Formats: sequence, structure tokens, C-alpha cells
Amino acid sequence: MFGPGDVRILSVPDPIIQHPTDAIVRVTRACICGSDLHPYHSMPTSETGSPMGHELIGVVEQIGSSVSTVKKGDFVIAPFAYSDNTCPFCLGGFQTSCVHGGFYGRPEVGGMQAELQRIPLADGSLVVVPGTVDEKLYPSLLTLSDVYLTGFHAAHMGRVEAGKTVTVIGDGAVGLSAVLASKQLGAERIILMGRHTSRTNLGIEFGATDVVAERGEEGIQKVMELTGGLGSHIVLEAVGHMPAYEQAYGIVRPGGTISRVGVPQYEQAPIGFASLFGKNVTLTGGPAPVRAYLEQAIPQVLDGTIDPGRVFDRTVGIDDVPAGYEAMDAREALKVLVTF
Repeated sequence: MFGPGDVRILSVPDPIIQHPTDAIVRVTRACICGSDLHPYHSMPTSETGSPMGHELIGVVEQIGSSVSTVKKGDFVIAPFAYSDNTCPFCLGGFQTSCVHGGFYGRPEVGGMQAELQRIPLADGSLVVVPGTVDEKLYPSLLTLSDVYLTGFHAAHMGRVEAGKTVTVIGDGAVGLSAVLASKQLGAERIILMGRHTSRTNLGIEFGATDVVAERGEEGIQKVMELTGGLGSHIVLEAVGHMPAYEQAYGIVRPGGTISRVGVPQYEQAPIGFASLFGKNVTLTGGPAPVRAYLEQAIPQVLDGTIDPGRVFDRTVGIDDVPAGYEAMDAREALKVLVTF
């Protein structure tokens, strides 16, 4: 990406093993993330460009001399952040804060919307999918690289459980994933705030019990009506813009929790008496440490318990990725799958 709306496909040298802990993965499927649209709208113009993409499944093609948990030929999922999975933060379940880790999309690491990808700290980062993998499961397995497990992280950090009312703000792929995860965790009622019928219909299939299309004060009033004036025990904010945050603290009930996984597009947010303090509200969430959840999620996909890959509603080849960005930006596509 070279600037707002300027996505190009380039031929670059194949990645090579740079450290004994690296692996090279040949990408089977990648995708475009909603968070990729933030730089698509606003990144400074660059002459060198930024490599894009942070989600993939693929086959290990080469490993460094120190790699022991994966081997050539393994079918793997790569989380959107790499980590050693052994530092104190990783052991605490927050691999996105790994003291030796980092994120893709930088020149020194590369981006995953590519045919080949170097994976730093491969032992800690890559997770092998066992057995022979049915190609029909590729989309759902790919969501475990980021989008579904980001929605799960929102629900997990919000402490969704049986008997709770959950409101999900945002009908993008992460919001819909949060609905599915909340259903899996036993939420009694799931209110989805979104106004795109094709998306909210999928949200209902994923487990939403109510849909609120209204926004702002009107949306807040509607949720309050649905909850008998009490508000929602848990609010999962999957957008990242200030109006969504304002809706969140407007509908959360006293003593409730707001869990944010939408990448914040602001630096300051209200936390005072009229927002969080007065209601004794807990604010949580952040970048999803999907590595912490992969081992439990892979079997759920393999046995059909969950089918989060339904969030993909358009498929493009690598040469058509710019058109995929355009479609997502225009809301003509929910989430775009990239094939090779």
C-alpha cells in the first residue's frame, strides 16, 4: 500500500531464513482485514510502500536450524502477531505483548497477502492443523488467524457466560464473530447493533436474538428498551470509532463490562462519571492474543462445532487484491478471501 486507496501488486524477492528460529510458509489462503481499511483511508503517501496482510494458513516450506515444533510439509495457521510463546506475557495468555514478538506489515517482516511469508519465532507462532485438511475448511481455519478469535477474545475478556445479556456493536466480520463466540460461551441474549441486513441476517444465524439498526442516542434508547431499562451486562465493541464507544457506555448496565477489540481510531475517550465511573463499569479488551486460543478452536472447526468462515463473502486471486480492498471499502463485501 502506497497511500490512501493505492494498493499495488508487486513482485519482490522470495523471503529467506534470516534467523535459526524462522520458518518460510507457502500461503494457501490469506485475506483482507477490516483493520487494513484504516491505512487504506489515511496512511501517509509513501514511495516505498508498506507490505500488507496479517492472516494466513499455509504449508511449511523451510525451517531454520533451531525450529523443532513444525516441519516441512506441515499445514499451519499463523496468528496475526508472532511470539515466542515462552516469555512471561505469553505464558500469561497475552502473546500480542510478547517481549520478543511483533506484528506483520513492516518491511523487515513482510505482509501475508503474498505467496510466501517468513514467520519469525516459528516454534512459538505457528500451530499445526492435524491430519488431512479438507479444503472446505480453509475459510474457517483462516479466521482463527485473526477475525474469529478476535471476536472470541472480546467475549472472553468480557466474561460472557450463561445468563448474561450481551450487546455486540458492529456488524463487520469481527462483530459477527463476537456474536458466534458469545453463543458458544452460553450468552442468554445477544443483541447485535448493525444496519446492513445481509450481515445482520448472518448474525442471527450465528446466534443473535435481537438486531438494532439504529445508531447514536436512538440506538441506545432501543437497547435500553429491549433490556427493560437496565442495559446490557456485557458490551462488545468491534468498530473502533468514537460513536461506537459512546454507544457502548450508553447501553452498559451498572457493574457491567465493555470489551473493545475494534482498533481505536482515537487517543482519548471519556472515562468519567457520565461514562464509566458513575456506573462502576469495567473497560477491557485489546489486540487479541489468538495464539492463546488456537489449540481449543482448531478442533471446533474440524468437527463442525463452529463455521466462522461464513464471514467470507468474496474470493479474489492475488492479482485482484486491490479490487478486494475497493469492495470492502464500499461495503460491497464483508470480508475478502485471497487465493493463490
